Amino acid sequence: MSDVHTARDTAGAQKSSRKLRVWEVTALSVGFMGPVMAMALNGIGVAGLVGKSVPFTFLLAFLGTLLVGYGFIRLTGYFSHAGSVYALAGATIGPRAGFFGGFALLGTYLFFAACILGATGVFFAAWAEEFGGFWAQIPWIIVALVVAVLVVILNVRESKIVTRVLFVIGVLGVLAMLVLAVVIFVRVGSGNGPVPGATIDLSTFLPGDATAVGVMTASVFAFLSWAGFESGSSLGEETENPKRVIPRALLGAIVVAGVLYTIMMFAQTIGYGTDDDGVAAFAGANSTLTSLSTIYISREYAMLVAFMAFIVAFASVLSSTAAAARLIYALARDGFGPKWLGVANPKTRVPVPAVVTTVIIAVVLAGGIAAFGGTAFDAYYWYATIATLCMVVAYGMTSVGVIVYVFRGTSRIPKWESVLPVLGLIYLAFVYAVQVIGQEAPYTFFPWIAGAWCLLGAVIIIARPRLAQRIGGKLATEDLD
Repeated sequence: MSDVHTARDTAGAQKSSRKLRVWEVTALSVGFMGPVMAMALNGIGVAGLVGKSVPFTFLLAFLGTLLVGYGFIRLTGYFSHAGSVYALAGATIGPRAGFFGGFALLGTYLFFAACILGATGVFFAAWAEEFGGFWAQIPWIIVALVVAVLVVILNVRESKIVTRVLFVIGVLGVLAMLVLAVVIFVRVGSGNGPVPGATIDLSTFLPGDATAVGVMTASVFAFLSWAGFESGSSLGEETENPKRVIPRALLGAIVVAGVLYTIMMFAQTIGYGTDDDGVAAFAGANSTLTSLSTIYISREYAMLVAFMAFIVAFASVLSSTAAAARLIYALARDGFGPKWLGVANPKTRVPVPAVVTTVIIAVVLAGGIAAFGGTAFDAYYWYATIATLCMVVAYGMTSVGVIVYVFRGTSRIPKWESVLPVLGLIYLAFVYAVQVIGQEAPYTFFPWIAGAWCLLGAVIIIARPRLAQRIGGKLATEDLD
């Protein structure tokens, strides 16, 4: 009888610790995406492919993200777990598939964390250049190390603190962008803009002269702006009423980002102008937000935006390492890895050993680039590519999982909805192909690195059949139904 009471007390303690609400979980997902970073960099390549039809392309990517996100939104309404893809695929397809998908997602989070550490160096350098002197001489890897220390200090604290920090940073970053957008709309709309001939051109929401192949290829670059939208699902065990909150938070993150991205891409496109010169300026920019801030507001505001981009990059490291740590914790708790990685603080439910381990791995990855003379841009783009390739595999496993679940006899999901994840899989296959076909060195090596990581996950689960049994048993007894 005492064992029963103990179990009930433990369950009650765990339930009471689930304090996060919709907006807090949404903050983690949006923080991972880093909207200021995305809007400063991701429209440049799109403009080079589709000309003035950048807003149209982002709307198409928005639709593609909703199709990919369907699996996460649907399945988190039935299953709550710290392991995200690991649990969602494991509970629907089987424990081996769950481990494989979770291992791929772990690669995504770790490589993205290293990638964004590089981004902090990029944006800090852009800001420091305006001051010169001491600040401009700081090596990017030192900036990354300082960021890593601050990330550990915050991430070992209660999740509520982390998500609120992310929320504040996210709001400030969004406000800074929206102020720029409003100024562009007002000055261009009144005909008093600094760019001759710039107008409120609504034809940017149509494909225009862009080819179908160009638009689809460009949509892949736009799609990467939503990378990490699912990270909020890793808070399933720290959230109040997770089967209700998590799906809403994930959908909210996708929609909020989609609306914001569309507005900002429209503002940037008309801000540069929709003629050939304007498109060329857009496609040739280093950071669109800072250059447009200089053109439409002032150099001082451009410096503020550059600093905000650095802070948002910091927030993205905070989010990616938080999500990775919870995935490592879930895997270790179920038998993969040292037992100490599967331990969480009983009061805050934060997996402190996994948090520290995650940040150390990200620093080692970033440091490896610096040790061989690589730049912060190298760390950003190289690890982003590897992370994206792993991400496609992980997202694909979730889409397959929801298809399997739809046709399960006990599922309450209408069978016609299986069309949505099928379309999502087709889009993911296209994303993967664009990242692989026609690339030049060193990008030709990255599919092999990502493939080796995913293959390692497959080898581990095949070589250790008892691990799959333990995972299956754990998933069957944990809060998944």
